[in-house]
Amino acid sequence: MQKDNLVIFDTTLRDGEQSPGASMTKDEKIRIAKMLEKMKVDVIEAGFAIASPGDFEAVQAVAAAVKDSTICSLARAVRPDIERAGDAVKGANSGRIHTFIATSPIHMKYKLQLEPDQVLAQAVEAVKMARNLCDDVEFSLEDGSRTEPEFMYRIVEAVIAAGARTINIPDTVGYGTPAEYGVMFKNVIENVPNSDLAIFSAHCHNDLGLAVANSMEAVMNGVRQVECTINGLGERAGNASLEEVVMAVNTRKDFYPVESRIDPVHIVPTSRLVATVTGFPVQPNKAIVGANAFAHESGIHQDGVLKHRETYEIMKAEDVGWNTNKLVLGKHSGRAAVKARFEELGISFDSQESLNDAFKRFKELADKKHEIFDEDLQALVSDAEAEFTAEIYAFESMEVNCKTGEKPLAKLSFTKNGENVSTESDGSGPVDAVFKAIEKVANSNAELALYSVNAITAGTEAQGDVTVRLSRAGSIVNGVGADTDVVAASAKAYLHALNLLESGVKAHPQHTGV
Repeated sequence: MQKDNLVIFDTTLRDGEQSPGASMTKDEKIRIAKMLEKMKVDVIEAGFAIASPGDFEAVQAVAAAVKDSTICSLARAVRPDIERAGDAVKGANSGRIHTFIATSPIHMKYKLQLEPDQVLAQAVEAVKMARNLCDDVEFSLEDGSRTEPEFMYRIVEAVIAAGARTINIPDTVGYGTPAEYGVMFKNVIENVPNSDLAIFSAHCHNDLGLAVANSMEAVMNGVRQVECTINGLGERAGNASLEEVVMAVNTRKDFYPVESRIDPVHIVPTSRLVATVTGFPVQPNKAIVGANAFAHESGIHQDGVLKHRETYEIMKAEDVGWNTNKLVLGKHSGRAAVKARFEELGISFDSQESLNDAFKRFKELADKKHEIFDEDLQALVSDAEAEFTAEIYAFESMEVNCKTGEKPLAKLSFTKNGENVSTESDGSGPVDAVFKAIEKVANSNAELALYSVNAITAGTEAQGDVTVRLSRAGSIVNGVGADTDVVAASAKAYLHALNLLESGVKAHPQHTGV
């Protein structure tokens, strides 16, 4: 029997970016979008075009860079948002406008302060406006899982009649359970006369840890698009995880009545890229992409796998890309080989000068460690972008003295607005001393919201990937730094965060609520 296609709608670049500190630059969004395109993701939601000039430019740039996936921009159900979204995706081979309005009683009463009939009229008008700008229009009922059924049927019928061809009913606050969320779609499809003219979509948040379960139950009840993110990234507890949805469908072909066109071999490399760009490391026991996802510690399990893999493994690690992230590059590797591998990772260079700079950094790293992995190359590019985000602060050199029983002392040299600065401080540890020394010059009044160190690859010579999250006056930024010396990586990350904070780049995006 022919199975239906399950449309994979990736919103890492929009909803995923709403994780505090996870904002991405335009170039970072393009890198991730190209990997999603290589994975054959059907729809890429590239951002919320009206949120800022930077968001508009990023959506526009992704639309120009990606040819094989539909590029989507989110828009509230108001004319300025819709027109801005239309302009942003105008250059795409395939574009989509995704417009939404809240439909639950609590949202209509307290947030919108509108009566249901007013909300319905605004939704219909928004879809009509969007259809005048773009053939592909998606409509979302914000807080759909708490919307009254009869009103849901009315508004879904009306927006389909107005031209929406994808209807998304999100579990915006992560309140739903699989049984009730699935039945909700079943009832909508059965009670809306023109439901056969639209594809229904699930968009689930993970507040109760049920996002993937809710999404898959929706699929069993007629949904043919799932909105998800790489690594389950997203505001609060995150969204449904793309890799879990895709591999559930691939692995349980006997159960799910759908198939996707996703090429799963790119899942792990894309997961690593998103983790590097956002500074949100993947937990080791995360399904599919966690470091322990295919590891077997139990002797009984190991024995079983050695005798017959399927005894304890339901998937092959290589099918999702675990064997593709090994890279035999080292200090003797040539420029062409390095450039080719960068391109396979979705990293391109806009000039010979930028390629030369990347190759120089590669050689410097190769002098420090024997083997270079894909994760190293991704971190190398992210570290380079961090240096050029703004020219306010730039790391030069560092000396840290540590001795048991004595306070560590850090001496730093960096530039501030092009001028050399030297500073020093002691601290409770070497990193604390480094940060305090920097703050003696910066006086940023920022709060350190997160300090995270992650080994990029295995082994004692691995690069340390450091994330520093600073917050000030409602703005949240992530600074990143990579180095084989984790204290130096920490200094780079802190200076990067200060640059972002001072320049306003990557300020946390506006929350939309979908």
